[in-house]
Amino acid sequence: MSSILSTFHFSRAFSHQRRIGTLTPPPKSTTYWRDIRNVIKFTGSLILGGSLFLTYEVWALKKSLTLDTQVVEREKMKSYIYVHTVSLDDRENYGITYQARKELHKAVRKVLATSAKILRGPFADPFSTVDVEDHECAVWLLLRKSQSGDRAARLQSVQEMSETHHWHDYQYRIIAQACDLRTLIGLARSKESDPRFFLPPPPLPSLKEDSSIEEELRQLLASLPQTELDECIQYFTSLALSESSQSLAAQKGGLWCFGGNGLPYAESFGEVPSATVEMFCLEALVKHSEISTHCDQIEANGGLQLLQRLYQLHKDCPKIQRNIMRIIGNMALNEHLHSTIVRSGWVSILAEAMKSPRIMEASHAARTLANLDRETMREKYHDGVYVLHPQYRTSQPIKADVLFIHGLMGAAFKTWRQQDSEQVLTEKILEDEARYTTCWPKTWLARDCPALRIISVEYDTSLSDWRTRCPVERKSIAFRSNELLRKLRAAGVGERPVIWVSHSMGGLLVKKMLLEASKKPEMSTIINNTRGIIFYSVPHHGSHLAEYSVNIRYLLFPSLEVKELSKDSPALKTLQDDFLEFAKDKNFQVLNFVETLPTYIGSMIKLHVVPVESADLGIGDLIPVDVDHLNICKPKKKDAFLYQRTLQFICETLAKDLEN
Repeated sequence: MSSILSTFHFSRAFSHQRRIGTLTPPPKSTTYWRDIRNVIKFTGSLILGGSLFLTYEVWALKKSLTLDTQVVEREKMKSYIYVHTVSLDDRENYGITYQARKELHKAVRKVLATSAKILRGPFADPFSTVDVEDHECAVWLLLRKSQSGDRAARLQSVQEMSETHHWHDYQYRIIAQACDLRTLIGLARSKESDPRFFLPPPPLPSLKEDSSIEEELRQLLASLPQTELDECIQYFTSLALSESSQSLAAQKGGLWCFGGNGLPYAESFGEVPSATVEMFCLEALVKHSEISTHCDQIEANGGLQLLQRLYQLHKDCPKIQRNIMRIIGNMALNEHLHSTIVRSGWVSILAEAMKSPRIMEASHAARTLANLDRETMREKYHDGVYVLHPQYRTSQPIKADVLFIHGLMGAAFKTWRQQDSEQVLTEKILEDEARYTTCWPKTWLARDCPALRIISVEYDTSLSDWRTRCPVERKSIAFRSNELLRKLRAAGVGERPVIWVSHSMGGLLVKKMLLEASKKPEMSTIINNTRGIIFYSVPHHGSHLAEYSVNIRYLLFPSLEVKELSKDSPALKTLQDDFLEFAKDKNFQVLNFVETLPTYIGSMIKLHVVPVESADLGIGDLIPVDVDHLNICKPKKKDAFLYQRTLQFICETLAKDLEN
């Protein structure tokens, strides 16, 4: 029993000892691993946090150093011209057939490329763009083609460029920046060219300190030689340099000369048209620019940039812009200045002006670009000779020329406008050219006879515009005819069949030009190719104006012109007799129109300028028309008898030439 109890107590004591043993310190190894776990947790958190922090900093730094390409593109786009273009999705522009052909061509190119690699043979250039889309490789292929040694290939590349309207903006910029002078001018003379082909002009140099455009224009004019100029040009140059704009305006006279559009200036003899120093300087510069050495001086003295600044400044003054265009057009006659004119940014200005709805602005730009275009043009157009059609490059063969010669105080464009049946606002004219045209030869005749080159001539209106008399100006019909003959010969007149269309005193110039050309062997082609002449109220036998009151006569007209129009003028009678015999011998076809209504000059004078008997040349039909002298060459509308009879004469006279 006692042994059993002792055993029981021992067991309890042992059991109690074990329970108490659980409260004793753990072994040393257990504490070690727990510390390691704690260190790992802390270190891991530190490493992970540090890695995340470093990663964020690197990402933020990279982002701060990365350029936003969209921003860059937007900044680049500010330097270029953009217009709305069609979708670049080929599926919207081409049909299923095109897509199938495109995929087939890609497959063929891949096969050829693979075979070339296997056979180690050459791979032709046209197939070397296997990994490039058509709209990408086309740019570079056309650029390469435009610089080919083959002229036909160059012309074709320019035509293909001008007909492309689905490229990205940057592709047009590539052409604009990489093309040569010939290509750029060709694009400017292509009707369908996208405006993005033309970079804006480079920034203009700053004006000199304490200077103005007017002062720099004066300095440019003063820097030019005063030699090789006629006395009248020297007079106006001196006037522009020495007088203020107020005194210049006071010296302008409102003179209306025989046979043209000067009637509005005779409305009030007491009112003097305003003028500015800039205008007189520009008019003098026009004449200076007709001399090659003076053009070099204008370019060397920064004239191209100064004229460009003046052009942009006077966007609301077409007359100033036209005179500037005349100067640039004259400078373009000198081929050694072409690269300088292009680099100065004038081509983009001219390309924009070519698309203007204003016929005068477009025609001045067309003349300048034609003088710059030596790739397709042999002719050169001097000041006052304007091509009304075609003004762009064309595949239409030109088979004959029709020349329009206005009378004194006339103009190359306004003399041939549609009759003013009512006061038509300029804005309305621009909106609807079918209702009213400011130049019917360009608007109507060009559409009815697209195979014609239509030229309109303007003469001797560069400085005074026939509203200010030069004290030393005394130019006879003989002088003017020789001057015009030289310019027309340079324009290639005589190389094709020719019809002359003249109004009033312009008809006397035509007669004199043909007689003078008949005396010069080098001008024989003009005579041989002249097919016919249209005279609108031409005073073959003189005008009543010359017989009207001596005081009024000298008030309205310069004395030399009046004397040459007198019925007893020996020069006029000799001209008529010589030309009548000459025209009969050459069998020229002739059509004469004559007014039957008096012309109102101002509010006090009413006069029948050219009577029926004076308008009768002696050969050809003589057709009286119930209009006055100014409107005899201005049809009321396209289906009016005056225009339709003119069109009939041109078509019948040139029938064989147009067929061939």
